[in-house]
Amino acid sequence: MALEKFKYMTLKEFYHMREISNELMEFIDGTVYMSPSPSTKHQRISGRLYVELFNYLEGKGCEVFDAPFDIVLHKEDIEEDKIVIPDLSVIGDKSGLNEQNYKGVPTLIVEILSPSNQSHDLVLKLNLYMQYGVKEYWIVNPMLDSIQVYSLDENGGYIQKDNKVSKGVINSKVLEGFKVDVEKIFG
Repeated sequence: MALEKFKYMTLKEFYHMREISNELMEFIDGTVYMSPSPSTKHQRISGRLYVELFNYLEGKGCEVFDAPFDIVLHKEDIEEDKIVIPDLSVIGDKSGLNEQNYKGVPTLIVEILSPSNQSHDLVLKLNLYMQYGVKEYWIVNPMLDSIQVYSLDENGGYIQKDNKVSKGVINSKVLEGFKVDVEKIFG
């Protein structure tokens, strides 16, 4: 199933649409994106990464949230908020947390690709997360058993820090000491 798009909607119309639907929907620049349900492999990868992050973050100041959990990307110098539902979000500044969502900029976001959403996560969201200042963005590709890690540089642009396929260890730049055995994630 392809990633469905509904064009040119106001934020108010988006919230109304969400009230009457059970679909997972994101709102970016007046466009609503509806995602298909994740595959079994997607869910296994997400669960394994969540456990790794949860265990690492226990007792630290950050917290990890898994989908579906709304992230309202908000930055003072950007006019319109965007609403995304990353597969995993690590929240460092908890002041934006409420019962419904998180409003602000997560420290780290993980997106797991599906065949129908590759360009959405590889292009649109990569640029969006960079624009809002997400310090680290992991793109997990279950079709290739690979993980790409992008980190913000001193100029606010993403540099690809790491790219592992099937084997090896991924190290986070922003979560000091956090590392993941790629084989274990895809196992």
